[in-house]
Amino acid sequence: MTDPGEMVLTARLVRWGFSWAGLRDNRRGEWWLLAQILLILAHLAPPLPSPPAFGIAWPLPLQVIGWSLFLLGLLLAAQALLALGGSLTPLPDPMPGAPLITNGVYRRCRHPLYQAVLLCSFGVVLALGSLLHLALLLALAVVLACKARREESRLRLLHPDYAAYAASTPAIIPAWPGLDWC
Repeated sequence: MTDPGEMVLTARLVRWGFSWAGLRDNRRGEWWLLAQILLILAHLAPPLPSPPAFGIAWPLPLQVIGWSLFLLGLLLAAQALLALGGSLTPLPDPMPGAPLITNGVYRRCRHPLYQAVLLCSFGVVLALGSLLHLALLLALAVVLACKARREESRLRLLHPDYAAYAASTPAIIPAWPGLDWC
């Protein structure tokens, strides 16, 4: 007998466009998603090197600010997920027939989910004071910028008004080199 939860997950993966062939040839941007997931999961690693390894007691205010930014990133992610609704897909290729979302958190940023992930990552860096986590943040920024550019190339094909939206709305982080383009 098939588990109903498994059936729901399988149906959702199919709806998003996942396939074994796509994992082999990256037809819908599966490799960008896998890189993103691996980098996010790597944030579970302990701080390396830890500040005490350098004889530093990591300041409590930085830890509090870091965890606060992490929580703020989670809140932003929830807002972006709710705004997308049925248009949500973890792949950079948009859902066929999905409307272009430009309101709510998408009014101030074209990729608020990516912004939220980077904010969470930055929060972890500040909270832990870890060079490993700083490297993960930088790698995540590169992966998300590349994934967003692929996503935007597809959105421009699906939505003729996307170019005007992109011209008036920052990409991920306003005025940040590599994370904002038109």
